Amino acid sequence: MPMFNQYLTRAEEEELARVANAIVAPGKGILAADESTGTMGKRLTQINVENTEENRRLYRQLLFTTDNTVANNISGVILFHETFYQKADDGTPFVEVLKTKGIIPGIKVDKGVVPLGGTDEECTTQGLDGLAERCAQYQKDGAQFAKWRCVLKIKSHCPSYQAMMENANVLARYASICQKNGLVPIVEPEVMPDGDHDLETAQRVTEQVLAFTYKALMDHHVYLEGTLLKPNMVTAGQSCTTKYKPQDVARATVQALQRTVPSAVPGITFLSGGQSEEDASIHLDAINKYSGRKPWSLTFSFGRALQASVLKAWKGQADGVKAGQEQLLIRAKANGDAAMGQYGGGSAGTATGESLFVANHAY
Repeated sequence: MPMFNQYLTRAEEEELARVANAIVAPGKGILAADESTGTMGKRLTQINVENTEENRRLYRQLLFTTDNTVANNISGVILFHETFYQKADDGTPFVEVLKTKGIIPGIKVDKGVVPLGGTDEECTTQGLDGLAERCAQYQKDGAQFAKWRCVLKIKSHCPSYQAMMENANVLARYASICQKNGLVPIVEPEVMPDGDHDLETAQRVTEQVLAFTYKALMDHHVYLEGTLLKPNMVTAGQSCTTKYKPQDVARATVQALQRTVPSAVPGITFLSGGQSEEDASIHLDAINKYSGRKPWSLTFSFGRALQASVLKAWKGQADGVKAGQEQLLIRAKANGDAAMGQYGGGSAGTATGESLFVANHAY
């Protein structure tokens, strides 16, 4: 008779499941504030603000000191290493600022994408070396979940079997290490929106990528009830000439998930993938309104689609803090409603309708 090892204790499993379910509580989602120093610099340049550590701290302070009502719709925040150890003006660590609001701190633990040899400009993600030690330290310092992003591209011969297999196994190794160190892993296999492919192609590729991912997670004995998935919504390529309705995006997305994601997974926290703030909210709303079996919470883990209007309102000025925080509350509420299938559209903002697409986007 086969024997199966218990890799986590029951208490460890219960705690991972508790945190995962708290993150995807009804009407709540994640603020992804884990932009690297370089990526944050690009955002600051757009509002003519110098990319210094202090300016990055001031901007993140704006986000994290927004009125406590933000916790009605934001359950967790993903932090970058620098931000994780920064403090507010009064000396309170940002991690504690978030915890006081009832928001769960998370941490980005990957070290970025690198070329995958033997492929057509495909990539994998580095950072497994020393990951166990980093996770243990982050957990000790207040993190309760982590995020790791892998990237797959759609081209004539991509994504290749090699790329899908490699990235799935990297995500599975990361997830296993996180759970052993008390962190809920958010698994992010992003199919990039670059290209002119149609919606049907995006759906088929997303299904392939997710199938590889969950096979690897099972092979590595990852406890699915203590994980979350952060996928792309299924949208046509940015250069596709066919324009699809939100209901088309919803159908393709839900079908892809139904065919690949086990019901044991508590929730799916979509990335915005360069969509405008409003498009991301409308698509999330349509996904939740779509009829059919949806055994997971379907919510958001947005970076650009929660922050574009915030940055424009702030402008790097002390007298713009309140305006920036008001924009965050507006977008958080819009996406919280969308996660319940109750968003009516039309939440005005300083950058609401602007495309946030960046070719070959890297964090």
